[in-house]
Amino acid sequence: MKKRITDFAEYLEAFFIEYLGAEINVSKHTVRSYRDTFVHLIDYMDNVQGISVNKLMMKDFDRDIILAFLNWLEEKRNNSIATRNQRYAAIRSFCQFLERKDPTRLATWQSMRSIRIKKKKKPSVNYLTVEEIRCILDQVSLKNRHGRRNLTILTLLYETGARVQELIDLTPASIRLEKPAIVRLHGKGNKSRIVPLRDQMVEILRTYIEENHLLIPSKKEHPLFFNSSGHKLTGSGITYILRTYVVMARTTEPELIHEKISPHCLRHSRAMHLLQAGVNLVYIRDLLGHVSIQTTEIYAKADSRFKREALEKASENFFNVDIKEASWNDDKELKSFLKGLA
Repeated sequence: MKKRITDFAEYLEAFFIEYLGAEINVSKHTVRSYRDTFVHLIDYMDNVQGISVNKLMMKDFDRDIILAFLNWLEEKRNNSIATRNQRYAAIRSFCQFLERKDPTRLATWQSMRSIRIKKKKKPSVNYLTVEEIRCILDQVSLKNRHGRRNLTILTLLYETGARVQELIDLTPASIRLEKPAIVRLHGKGNKSRIVPLRDQMVEILRTYIEENHLLIPSKKEHPLFFNSSGHKLTGSGITYILRTYVVMARTTEPELIHEKISPHCLRHSRAMHLLQAGVNLVYIRDLLGHVSIQTTEIYAKADSRFKREALEKASENFFNVDIKEASWNDDKELKSFLKGLA
């Protein structure tokens, strides 16, 4: 007996292929996030509402079901408010698509879209001091290829203020080592931005690229950073790399390294250090790839401790540093890079 295709399956497939893919051309990261949302929604309808996916129909959804699903994400799956709102954004987009595809239930789709975004307490900016970054990078051993790769990853994350996924997606073609040296980052909303590289970062990258034979034409689109199988690293993989050195740093400076450190923390740190050095918010916005200056202003609105530190460091010249050519032969280049951070 031929299995019947439900209207939910038809609409969901059209939403991903016709709407997200062809019509508005969202990034693959948005598609992945939306996909995860509907995987959770299907699980919820099956496990909580008792409706399996092969019987799931559009008539099974209404405002109350969606609201219950969002509460389930937060209460049962321990999702943060930010994640809950992100999941709801995917559902709202789906409802917007349904308003045109099935206007006979327009009131239902509009009702599902009327759920209010849950407000969350804005956290303070979690960033590392220059001393903390120095301490963490000082733990990286340059005696093996993995250590040299990891140093390049962490320094590039900080130097460019890149998001983790932006770094993961880099290829040798994304890097230009000739002056003016730049890296092209592909960020949210399919938007690309160009970030300049200081001479010292160029030498670290050049040494890494040459060591891993990434200059040959056939490796042009190969992942810049890869695992032992040659595949690109994952976000969890980069998080593991950072945390390994954070744990080591805490054993040497337990009072210096605070608890919550993630790769995104390096992005915050770069922005705060530039702000403390007196760099205009507009330039910091462009470096981070923010659409609006209002997003970047979170760094300027940090608490009084951050502001006090910014005043104390305002006289430091962030960019006027002695650049020394990087070499993997000894540890001098690491110390040189660390001194150049401030």
